[in-house]
Amino acid sequence: MDQKIQDLTVVVFGNSSAVDFGTENILLGPNKPAVDAVDFSLTPTKRSNVSGRNVSIVNVLDLQDSELYLDLDSVNRAIACFLGENEFHAFVFVLQLRMLTDADKVGLEWLQRMFGESVLPFVMILFTYENDEHDTIIDDLKNNPVLEQLLQKCGDRYKTCSKGMSNQSEIKAILEEIDYILSENKQRCYTADLYHRAANLRENLQSQPNAISVSKSQLQEDEQGATASKNTNKKQKVSKTSGVLQTLKSFSHIAWARLTRQNQSEENVELTEAQYPVHEQGTMYYAAKEHFLEEKTEKLLTRLQLKLNHLQKLKPADVLQITPQSLRCQEPCTEEELVQTFLQRLLLGDYKARHISVKEAGNDQGQNPCNSGNKDGEETLEVFLKKKSVSDDRTTHEGTIHPMDVQMAVFHCSDSFLKQLLVNKLSQCQYALPLLVPNPFTGRNEFHLWTFCQVMKSWKSKDCSGKMTSNTKPIYKAETPMVAFFRIGDIPSSKSQLINTLINGKHNTFFHRHCPGSSRDRLLMDGVVEISWYLPSGKNTDDFSDCVAFCNLHGDVATHMKQLEILTEISSVNVVVLGDQGDDITNNDILQKLFKAPKPLICLLSDDDSKVISSQNMKYKIGLKDRNQAAVSKELQQTIKKCFSKSSSTFSLEKLGTNKEITVDENEMEFQKGKQAAKDLMTLLEKKGLSKMKEMYLPCQGKLWREWCQKKKELHRLQGPNIEMQKSQKQVEMKQIREDQHKLGLSNLMKKFVDTVQFSTENEKCYFLKWLEILLNNNTSDELTAFRHKYNETWLKVLDLKGQADKSEQTKEAQTELEAISKKLSAAAFGMEHILRELGQIYESLMAMEVNKYEFLPKLAVEVMLSGQPLELMDGDTGHVPMVWVSAVLDELIKKLENRRVFVLSILGIQSSGKSTMLNALFGLQFAVSAGRCTKGAFMQLVKVSEEMKKELKFDYIFVVDTEGLRALEFTGMSERELDNGLATFVVGLGNMTLINIFGENPAEMQDILQIVVQAFLRMKKVKLNPSCMFVHQNVGEVTAGEKNIEGRKCFQDNLDKMTKLAAKEEDCNAKCFSDVIAFDVRSDVSYFSQLWEGSPPMAPQNPAYCENILELKRNIISKISKNRGVTFSEFKENLSSLWNALLDENFVFSFRNTLEIAVYRKLEHEYSKWTWSLRSAMLSVESKLHNRVTNETSVNIQQRDIMDCMKDTKMDVEASMKKFFNEDLNKEILIQWQERFQRKIEELCEELVEGTKRKLDEVIRLKIAREKIDSEKKTYENKLFKLSKDLAFSLKNKENDEDALVKEFEAVWSKWVPELTQDTPSIRDIDVWADITKILPENFENHLVCERQNQGIYKRIDTLRNYSDYTILSNQDDPGQDDLQPTNYHIDEDDHNNVISGEKLDLEICQNTFTVNDNNALRAFIKSTARDVRDEIQKMPIAERGYSHVYISEVIASVLKKAKEYEHKASKYTFKKEFIVDLCLYVCDFVAEQFAELHKEFKEAYDVRLYLEGQRSQYFNIFKDYYTGATSTAVFGRLIVDTLEPSILQAAYDQTALNLSEKMKRDLPAFNGNRSNLEKHILTSLAEEESFEQYTEYTQNPRTYFTNFIKKKINDYIYKETNQGVLKTIKSNIDSKGKYVIDAVREATEEVKSSEGDVNMWLHCVSRKLQDELRFKEMACLEQTEIIDLDFLQKVVNDGLNKIVLKLSNNFQNISDLKWEMFRKKPDEILIEHLCRCCWAQCPFCNAICTNTLEDHAGDHSVRFHRNPGTNGWSFKFKNELGIDFCTTAVSSALLHFQAFGKVFSFKDYRKAGGDYARWNISPDNSEMPYWKWYVFRFQEDLEKHYQKKFLGHGQIPNEWRNYTKKQAIHSLKEL
Repeated sequence: MDQKIQDLTVVVFGNSSAVDFGTENILLGPNKPAVDAVDFSLTPTKRSNVSGRNVSIVNVLDLQDSELYLDLDSVNRAIACFLGENEFHAFVFVLQLRMLTDADKVGLEWLQRMFGESVLPFVMILFTYENDEHDTIIDDLKNNPVLEQLLQKCGDRYKTCSKGMSNQSEIKAILEEIDYILSENKQRCYTADLYHRAANLRENLQSQPNAISVSKSQLQEDEQGATASKNTNKKQKVSKTSGVLQTLKSFSHIAWARLTRQNQSEENVELTEAQYPVHEQGTMYYAAKEHFLEEKTEKLLTRLQLKLNHLQKLKPADVLQITPQSLRCQEPCTEEELVQTFLQRLLLGDYKARHISVKEAGNDQGQNPCNSGNKDGEETLEVFLKKKSVSDDRTTHEGTIHPMDVQMAVFHCSDSFLKQLLVNKLSQCQYALPLLVPNPFTGRNEFHLWTFCQVMKSWKSKDCSGKMTSNTKPIYKAETPMVAFFRIGDIPSSKSQLINTLINGKHNTFFHRHCPGSSRDRLLMDGVVEISWYLPSGKNTDDFSDCVAFCNLHGDVATHMKQLEILTEISSVNVVVLGDQGDDITNNDILQKLFKAPKPLICLLSDDDSKVISSQNMKYKIGLKDRNQAAVSKELQQTIKKCFSKSSSTFSLEKLGTNKEITVDENEMEFQKGKQAAKDLMTLLEKKGLSKMKEMYLPCQGKLWREWCQKKKELHRLQGPNIEMQKSQKQVEMKQIREDQHKLGLSNLMKKFVDTVQFSTENEKCYFLKWLEILLNNNTSDELTAFRHKYNETWLKVLDLKGQADKSEQTKEAQTELEAISKKLSAAAFGMEHILRELGQIYESLMAMEVNKYEFLPKLAVEVMLSGQPLELMDGDTGHVPMVWVSAVLDELIKKLENRRVFVLSILGIQSSGKSTMLNALFGLQFAVSAGRCTKGAFMQLVKVSEEMKKELKFDYIFVVDTEGLRALEFTGMSERELDNGLATFVVGLGNMTLINIFGENPAEMQDILQIVVQAFLRMKKVKLNPSCMFVHQNVGEVTAGEKNIEGRKCFQDNLDKMTKLAAKEEDCNAKCFSDVIAFDVRSDVSYFSQLWEGSPPMAPQNPAYCENILELKRNIISKISKNRGVTFSEFKENLSSLWNALLDENFVFSFRNTLEIAVYRKLEHEYSKWTWSLRSAMLSVESKLHNRVTNETSVNIQQRDIMDCMKDTKMDVEASMKKFFNEDLNKEILIQWQERFQRKIEELCEELVEGTKRKLDEVIRLKIAREKIDSEKKTYENKLFKLSKDLAFSLKNKENDEDALVKEFEAVWSKWVPELTQDTPSIRDIDVWADITKILPENFENHLVCERQNQGIYKRIDTLRNYSDYTILSNQDDPGQDDLQPTNYHIDEDDHNNVISGEKLDLEICQNTFTVNDNNALRAFIKSTARDVRDEIQKMPIAERGYSHVYISEVIASVLKKAKEYEHKASKYTFKKEFIVDLCLYVCDFVAEQFAELHKEFKEAYDVRLYLEGQRSQYFNIFKDYYTGATSTAVFGRLIVDTLEPSILQAAYDQTALNLSEKMKRDLPAFNGNRSNLEKHILTSLAEEESFEQYTEYTQNPRTYFTNFIKKKINDYIYKETNQGVLKTIKSNIDSKGKYVIDAVREATEEVKSSEGDVNMWLHCVSRKLQDELRFKEMACLEQTEIIDLDFLQKVVNDGLNKIVLKLSNNFQNISDLKWEMFRKKPDEILIEHLCRCCWAQCPFCNAICTNTLEDHAGDHSVRFHRNPGTNGWSFKFKNELGIDFCTTAVSSALLHFQAFGKVFSFKDYRKAGGDYARWNISPDNSEMPYWKWYVFRFQEDLEKHYQKKFLGHGQIPNEWRNYTKKQAIHSLKEL
């Protein structure tokens, strides 16, 4: 498919002499452009398919030089007409190198005049060259400063080309550069709109009535200068010439260039009108003004480091970061740091933000240098007084940057959102706000109405009758009178300072010449109109009774007529300050116009000293000369008030925005779309009450949400029997509520909101959200304020009535009224947080109903959050955390920003103590702070850490969490203590650091909050959370007094310690002082803050001392947290979940489960499994190697250090892996608590493995020594048999015999040889262990009883029986005989418990004489421990070296009887029946018999010489046969070696295969590739799939055995069913590998012996040495040593034989059945069982769940993530035939459920008090779902009931919902394990 050809329109300008026109000119063609002076037009030349593009060339070469005689209107029309239908993609400035003209050098300036500043991003330079100049182009560019300046101005975009423009590659490069320009401009072009803006700016500047000075001093505000000089005798300069306007208009661009070059020395240029003829009139006036302002503005922006932000505006995100500058913004800064310092101080709310000290480079702190006086003698007074200071050119060349230039430069370089933030902060500082702002780049007056929209003002006004009205309004809507101030001419005093005296005499609302930092060099304020308001407080001292706006036009009004026109149109009163005008004052047109206007006019005359003089038409005159300023201010104030009384006109910012003469920011399309979308939403809310609005449009968060929260809370605090049934019912009810919410769906308002946010552009979305927030606040603020006022009044009334006993009824009524108002307050609140809350409820209902719809809602919430809106963590109306919603939002945040590290900073304090205000000042945030908008719940905002600060801090963001205040008035009727404790625990637990905000030093208030806070920190310590804290005392006077400060800190420390003791009693702790609870330094962790306001609101700014306190606190916080790595977003989510789930329960510490810590510990366990496997598998290899060495060598002594040396590399690798894991894992702060323990465990495992291997090797050595005699006998017999076989062969050599004959001959003599040789050696008999057992047991018990119990076979499963009561006789109870006894395992409900604890004798006895679940579990554990002990005893019996004896049976039985007697004595509650003792002995003897038989078999194989020799028959037949056939001794000996090696190779292959298979199965089988918990998950899955109740019983009662059997079965299936060919391939590969190793050893030995000229014995020794670690091969003596001299032949014989046996051994494995399991020295199942089952096997005393800890003897409590139903373990209710149904985690949350243990009754909630195993288990209340065991109970209900002979009825009734679980769901739920 053909690619679409791109269309480009390119303007080419410059000098035509730089181009050779011709037919070969690809770009411009043959024709030179002709400029028509009469009828100028633009006709593009089209070039088709130039380098794949269609290019239209607009050729305006030489146009700038033709400007003098062209009709500029004609040019403008032509360009505008062309742009009406087209767009310019680029402008190409053509210059010829080495031929630059003056016109060329100012070509870009001409282009800017014609097309405006915005043309520069579209410009590139094309340098043309003659053919012979090509090689010097780069040098020409580098060495020409003029070219460098041109290139810099157009962004270094340039290309080179020959003058003929005929080179295709050069043209292609030019077009590619244009493509790059398009890309940089984001595909935007130069349009008609941009051109019209430039043309309008030219017209505006040309229409100005007064001349513009070429010197820069005239562009500064006249009011800052001294009185103008009247010296008319001096020659007039350009800036003072009356005809300067005409002169400037007559300048051509070349003349201006000359002028600017002459003026580079900063001197005024003297010009007269005669120097430039009148016919050169043009656009020079515009050019001069624009050029000068642009140049100066660009220079200013460059100095302020804002050059790049002119086009790419600063955003709030650029400012609201943690930066180094934000921590030192109170210090003097460099010029480059001015902007950041100003911004950071403004964000603090510091009204001294404009008073910034600038460091001067090389500034001498001494006196200014001055002109020298009389050098020869003493100075005279006259000389001294005439001295002038001499400025240092280095420091004054550019001048000091004016503070207002800093402010306005930032304003111009900010986007609309940052401008709004700046205006908010300026308003907070009580600064005047920019109203009309001339754009320095376009010249248009801009009104940024948007920036005022969030400015709220409050005041109290009085009417004529004295009635007071409170007002709180967004200032842009306020209708107020407005006083406009202007200046005409130069004035000796400051106009701005005079206005300040009218508003707030103590505060510089408007910046003036006497403010710190002010200077004459001011650039950006000329023509700016600022506005401020006088806000009365309702006191008698108010200067005005209502709000009044004051506008101040900076600069001489004569040069800003447009601003004058706008202001006089909207003003209520005009005030003109007149300079010394002389006699011409009456001729001033401006003053005449103002005087004739109907609006009041007040003239302030600088050269008049009269008091107020008025005329009849509201015109007033006040003199300023030599008058007291206070008096003038008072007169002016009174005069303005008189004017107000006669004029009722008002003004509002909103109305001003409709003026079409002004560029209003809100008229832009994105503003309009965002605002309109917000208004559309608000139209739905019109004419509806606030409570009705929420019911209609936010239905999901109303009654339904409150009910759901209440049920969720109840779900965590269930009591009484059958809690599971209650829980199930609650869950059904909660799901129904979710279904009701789901049915409600999205309201119209929510649909519009979602659609707008989802489908708007980024800016439109941000404007929409801001406008919606503004409109919602405006819609509710009045009503909320009224409710709040009424609430406060009623609350005060309640307080007054509480102490009066005779007014109890009135108190109740007032309390009821208070609660009603509180509900109205909650219902009336309707803000952005409620809309986001509704989104959350919609999402949670969808998730609960498993509906995949609106899944994008969390993503939408993240976008809203990142736009600056806080995210609600805790719903303030319900006090509930919507965890599903918050988790989903955090997940989306992770997707958006990645899983970054974050530090969580929270705050805690009483209501209205300034928490939100402090956070806003600390980080420039916008938490709600007004009295009617108190924070409810908890909100979070994200603060970014700058890249520079990340070097110091260890995280990327700070989560700032603002919270509801403690002791909130709205909740005085509720459980205040519970709410406050819960909130404090939540806030402290959530934050890595918590700011504790204390208002004032009131001891009572401080005591209340401190006790709550300390209690929260005590809870954190108990659950192993380690937050930090800082205390902030606000509104404390005299904080700078050192002695008081020290004393205050000491008192505070004492208070903290006192509160710690009180809180420790409630939390059952031993803490004596606060430092016992948390690391705390009273010197650095306590801050004292000054009062917030400097003066009385509403006109008071923030106190600078408060701002300094904020900054110091910020520094302290950053310093303290710099060593903390915080948490990741995902960890924060887990912390939040753990914290909230624990808070839902009544006992936080008891309920808290740190899910993040659990997850990290699981990860650690998984790694630990890998480390231990590395060590175990390595040790198996080492053990095999050393075992071969011990077997092979005659004398060897293996020390532990030898084993450690073999393990050294593996151990180092494991240690390195551990170090990396603990040091580099994202959760290393959590992991560090276990690092030492796990390192110690690894060290202990290494030692254990080494000691175990050493023990095994010592045993091999011991047995080897013990068998030395028999081994010596074997060698003697072997030598004799060798000689006999050889002699027999020689005796039959000359006889013809076939194979059968030879066999007969050999068998005949062999049957004689072995008996004759071993006639003196006794043979070892076979044994029958069970025969001995049946003889020895009746010695202790009746024979018939033994036989009966043996025949019944119950003993075989004695360790898995559910009930052992049949085996016991309870104390003080007759033996009931052999009838079955029913189990009596009880739950005790509340009613029964009342009887038990009442002390009634019968109930108490029953409790004491009942065989309980505890007794069952303890007896089962005794049986298992007895079996383990006996196995250990067997290992110590010397059967392997001495053989079996029936005495060992007697020893085993005696040991069992002894253990039974000891246990019986210990458990004094009952005695054992004989049946139990017999069954226990039979059970033990059953596995003992098997082990004894195996050990005896090993003994017989090792010590029975006759048996051994019989096994060598085939080997000696081969020797006989070889000699018979004529084989040499070398061949026979080689064959003997091969025969000896064959079993060794096979055994070595089996040993290696065991390890290989273990590795392979661990990798291939999911059940084996993790730790024990992972294995358990697969076991439970297998059990569910098989659905065998018997298997479940085995698993729950004897889990270790079941695990072992499961591993064996899995391995058996893997080897014999699934991958048998792979197993065969593995062992064949190992056989080949071992054979090759032996062949290599033989070859190396042969070469080594031959080089040493050794004999066959040396060869044997060498081979044996090389094989000593690889396989078993003892060095053997060669009987035919003298006959074996050809070692090469011997090698060949051995190699041939080895190849044959390797092939033979491999071929023996054709089927998996050929694999001999007994050949594995250590079987694969044993290896994996040892690895996976060496962990904790403790079982929950209630439900038998297995502790999941990987460490066998771990520290701390046992725990399991999901418990079971104790009813599955036989627990039932006392006196009832009902199995228990409550899960352990549910039961322990109830104080009404009890259980019996050790003869006593305990509450499940206090289960640890039972002691024993109960005390070692940590069972936390948990409502998380685990459907597996619910499905199990329902699926096997009948089996369980039959097994326990109980029923799931009554208190144990199974909830119907359990029956809905399927096996698939049950198995799926195991993923949570």
